[in-house]
This record gives sequence, structure tokens and C-alpha cells, in this order.
Amino acid sequence: MELLAQVLISGILLGGLYALIGLGMSLIMGVMKIINLAHGELMMVGMYITFWAFTIGKIDPYVSLLIVIPALFVLGAMLQKWLIAPVMEAESILPENQVLLTVGIGLVLSNLALLAFTADYRSVPVSYASKTIYWDVKMAGQTISLSFSFPMLVAFAIALALGGALFLFLGYTDLGRMIRATAQDARAASLMGVNTKRITYITFGLGSALVGAAGALLAPVYYLFPQIGGPFTLKAFIITVLGGLGNVAGAVLGGVVLGLAESLGSVYVSLGYKDAFGFIIFVLVLIFLPKGLLGKGRA
Repeated sequence: MELLAQVLISGILLGGLYALIGLGMSLIMGVMKIINLAHGELMMVGMYITFWAFTIGKIDPYVSLLIVIPALFVLGAMLQKWLIAPVMEAESILPENQVLLTVGIGLVLSNLALLAFTADYRSVPVSYASKTIYWDVKMAGQTISLSFSFPMLVAFAIALALGGALFLFLGYTDLGRMIRATAQDARAASLMGVNTKRITYITFGLGSALVGAAGALLAPVYYLFPQIGGPFTLKAFIITVLGGLGNVAGAVLGGVVLGLAESLGSVYVSLGYKDAFGFIIFVLVLIFLPKGLLGKGRA
């Protein structure tokens, strides 16, 4: 019982971070109808900014969010404006060109990081990296001692706050409503006076800022290297499909499901198959729920 509760806690904390990673990709998918396969590499950029902010300026990773989020927003908006938008507007035989372009952007980012920072593994050696909080809970006449990784708990809380802020932004601001309108019907939104081109810049910037924030939150607990983005792009894609393509709320559920699957699988089966459980759920959802756990929704 104690082990199961501990595994569930770890899975939920991990799932919160996964949800933040998936939110960015799902938001971009909902508005622009493309899968951003450079998503993980943008997270890698956020991690490197966090690393150098800590190494040079002794800025705490959580404080570095104030640098990472605007920096990644600007980077994402620039990528959309100068690279992706021209390809989306061009007539092409292959409609997948935009997706292939994001693959190229990811390769460029990871190789630039390789040239600039070498392939060395790096970490952000914060003092609280291994700090653990213990909590005794009485259940069914027994006392269960649960432990929480401090950096994962803080990361979960910040991810929750950022996710909540995104939902409030999309639901209660004019700009958020314009993003949702563009996601529902870009042509109708354009006829209603919405500058849909500008909305795509902002959306890609927001998606990049969210995954950059996830990178900053992961920095205290993960090693950093130039190729780290690839596996996280795959995880973001799985989360997006699990929740339903373009469904922002579904991305949160997909992230938690993936986190729980990896935690339960790694403890009760084998740590070596940790990533395999996410793929198994991914395949099962594609077979039995092809529209995702929450179906196709709107941003």
C-alpha cells in the first residue's frame, strides 16, 4: 500500500511536468494544425539558458523562468514568422512540408548546441537537488510514510500555476479568445477581423515559452546534453495524441497518464522498460480511442 501510494505520487508529480511539455505542442497543434517536431529541442534551449544563468549569474533555476519564458517566446515567434509561416503559405505538393521543416529546425538547434557546448553532460548543482520532504499519513489504522522530491514538488506546483494561467488567459482575455477562435475556424476568425497571422506568431511563441519553462523546471533533476530534446519531443507527441490532437485540457490528462504509466511500469515491471509503457498506452489509445482520451477539442 505504501509503495503504491509512493509510486502514484511520483507519477503525478512527473505527469505535471509532462503536461506542461504537452500543453505547448497541443496549443500549437490546435491553432496551426501542425505537429512541432522541434518541441523537445526548444526545451533543450530553455535548459541551456537555465544552466548558464546558474553557472554564470548564480541565478536559481526557478528564478531563471523570468528569463527563459520571454526568451523562448521571442524565439518561437521568430521561428514562426520567418521560417514556418512562409512555408505554410507556399503552395506545395507535400502538405507535410511544415512538419519536415520543424524536424530541420530541431536538428539545427541540437547541432548548434553541440557545436557551442560540446556533447558533455551537464547539470545544475543546486543545493536542494536531492532534498526530500516526508509526510506521515494514517490510513486504515496504519501510518504510511510518504516522501516527496522537493525539486519535483516545486516543479509540479509551478507547472500547475503556469497551466492554470494558460487556461485563464485562453478563457478570459480578448487575445485568448482570438486564439481559440483561430483554432476553431481560422477563415471565419479572419473574416471577423482577427489577424490570424499574428495569432500564429503568438501561439507558437506561447507553445515555445511553455516547453522552455518545463526545461527550466527539469534542469535541477535532469542531466543536460544537446540531444536531450528528441525523447521529449516524442513524449510531447504521445501526450498530444493521448489527450486528443489540439485539445489543451486533454494534454494535461495525457501528461498525467504518461507520468503514472512510466512510474507504475518502472517499479512493478522493470525500470529498463520505463519508456515502453508510454508507447504501449499510446498504441492502445490509437487503436481503441483514435481521437484521444478526451476526443478532438478546441484550444
